[in-house]
Amino acid sequence: MYLDHFGLSEAPFRITPHTEFFFTGANRGATLDALLYAITHDEGIVKVSGEVGSGKTMLCRVLMERLPRHVETIYLANPSLSRDEILLAIADELKLDPGSERGTRVLRSIQGALIERFAAGSRVVVLIDEAHAMPRETLEEIRLLSNLESNRNKLLQIVLFGQPELDDLLNTAQMRQLKERITHGFRLEPLVRNDIRGYIDYRMRAAGYRGPNPFTAGAIRRIDDASKGLTRRINILADKSLLAAFAANTHSIGEREAKRAVADCDFYRPKTRYDRIALRAALIGAGTAAGIAIGYALAPMITHSPAPEMAQPLVPQKQAHSSPGGVASEAIFTANHAAPAAAASGSSALGNSANLENAVAPLQAPAAANVKNSKESTRDRSKKAQTLTPGNAATIVTDSSGLGKRAQQRFAATQAWLKDAPGKHYSIQLITVPDSEPARLENFLGRAQKLLPESEFYVYSVKIDGIQNYRVALGSYPSTQEVREAMAELPPDLKAPNPYFRSVARMRSQNSQ
Repeated sequence: MYLDHFGLSEAPFRITPHTEFFFTGANRGATLDALLYAITHDEGIVKVSGEVGSGKTMLCRVLMERLPRHVETIYLANPSLSRDEILLAIADELKLDPGSERGTRVLRSIQGALIERFAAGSRVVVLIDEAHAMPRETLEEIRLLSNLESNRNKLLQIVLFGQPELDDLLNTAQMRQLKERITHGFRLEPLVRNDIRGYIDYRMRAAGYRGPNPFTAGAIRRIDDASKGLTRRINILADKSLLAAFAANTHSIGEREAKRAVADCDFYRPKTRYDRIALRAALIGAGTAAGIAIGYALAPMITHSPAPEMAQPLVPQKQAHSSPGGVASEAIFTANHAAPAAAASGSSALGNSANLENAVAPLQAPAAANVKNSKESTRDRSKKAQTLTPGNAATIVTDSSGLGKRAQQRFAATQAWLKDAPGKHYSIQLITVPDSEPARLENFLGRAQKLLPESEFYVYSVKIDGIQNYRVALGSYPSTQEVREAMAELPPDLKAPNPYFRSVARMRSQNSQ
């Protein structure tokens, strides 16, 4: 409908994969090159994960087109195959006729066909889409397929494409053997705003457009906010924006056209002014009620329950600490809890992305006010506890009994990870929380795990000036360049606490204090 209006030869934003429209920015091109190398030179299973609509199927189709001629591809798009059915599907692609044979006999037939192809100089790669939805028994059969080999080489290369649930599945004990066979793992991250601008411009020109970029900065901002950087959503919104501009008889797609496109989509509903007022009122009411209840509960034992002093308004502050051995320490972010200041700011903690780590502060403030005159500070209590066990400074801190469920799980997983993780790798340090604020840590993890997979977060213990703290870290990266790139692509809510990176060796040494 709008093709002639914009001088386009074809629709630029179809949601079905169109390999000629493959966008190499946002690390897509680099990931494709790495996949091509891994398939032609490596002998392990390769995994590609990403959110729904992040471009996995497009990447898979482009990969199939660009593999060398001596590589034969088998594409499996049906995730509901049983272990017998996946063997029969591969046998069918290899032009085998197993007849009534099943199980081991089919596997032997496949191995024979692969040996013949290998002797002729060919390689076979199986590309499995939607692998996260496969039954565990089928994934186990894939592991057995990866064992097929000649005297010196693997006979079958396997690439798994799936949503982040695939990572969660591989992290289970039952999938440990399959995970060990994965030699390369790639993740398709959502596009950031600059990439979205380049992506839209690239697809417009690939469809025949020759003028200046018709999408204004305001339109890009609207599309970015609504799409969350997912290419499928970007395509839908950009297509509807072009249609809105055509209907308005304009060649410029501004914020108005993008706003109309967003309003026409089911996957996004922006908060209205009334939504924000209702949310703010609910939070203030919940905080007040919680404060009154906690105050009454603590009143009988106020002189016996040590707690932090009443603090200043809710403002993140950087405190520099020196680390053992003279190494300059990192910036530690703390938050003082004062409900009046939070209410006066005119925005709720949950509604402000910059206050992700402090989202529970308004609910904690009344309790802090009721224990203002505590005789013993958290610092004094921590120092007193240290004197009870003289040797505790040299042992790994493994007591997480005071933490919430999420924090306990990630703390236990991190202790195991730190034992074997390469010391020269790097991890992004997000926040540091005193052990006296377990609710704040639990709240941060709850919100953070909605942005990235739970398995990518680590929680470990660290003492700062004698005070026990818990630190949340993200990911493991082999080089400083990779960790810097990862930091640049963090979701805005995780960038708010000003993250920095630290070596795994340093994390391990701090965890052993």
